[in-house]
Amino acid sequence: MTPRPERVRRFTRGEHRVHRATAALMLVCLVTAAALYLPPLAELVGRRRLVVTVHEWSGIALPLPALLGLASRAFRRDLRLLNRFAPYDRGWLRDTVRRVPHDRRTAGKFNAGQKLYASFAAGAVLVMLGTGLLMMFPQLSGVVWRTGATFVHDWLALAVAAVVAGHLWMAAGDPEARLGMRTGFVTPEWARRHHPRWEHAEPGEPGPPDTGAS
Repeated sequence: MTPRPERVRRFTRGEHRVHRATAALMLVCLVTAAALYLPPLAELVGRRRLVVTVHEWSGIALPLPALLGLASRAFRRDLRLLNRFAPYDRGWLRDTVRRVPHDRRTAGKFNAGQKLYASFAAGAVLVMLGTGLLMMFPQLSGVVWRTGATFVHDWLALAVAAVVAGHLWMAAGDPEARLGMRTGFVTPEWARRHHPRWEHAEPGEPGPPDTGAS
């Protein structure tokens, strides 16, 4: 895709594919979980064994897009940025609590909210995968471990559903951010307003990593 000259690259095509595949698998996990645990949906969908199978294998596959994405230099660079909590990120969180407008908050390529969301999602996927495997293969552990795994899996699933709903709500309020995820490009004006510490190269060229203080 040839970028329009007034836009700058935010994500590569590979990063877009990782996000889309991860989002699709997460959606399948949440929908099938709802069909398993909510009686009205369970009755509507039926075929419980098939739903269980789809839920299990989509959960096992959930980490795969990110693992495959590690082959991309741009994806690894963005992971490093997401894992770096800079001093101005604390200011961003403080300004968010105080309801300071977005254009007055300081953020690098990723703001503090996105970094916290990424950390939560990564940790939740690993915990859900571990507890899910204990539930899939009960012979691997005793009753106490299986009971604890079921408890953690079920309640963490509710937390994940709530956090994902919040993520979608935030995305719905920012069309430019959604466009950046779909096409890989955003306008320089949006980048300066929402991510002032993210420095760009010339319009249409890949931007370098966040160079803000850390």
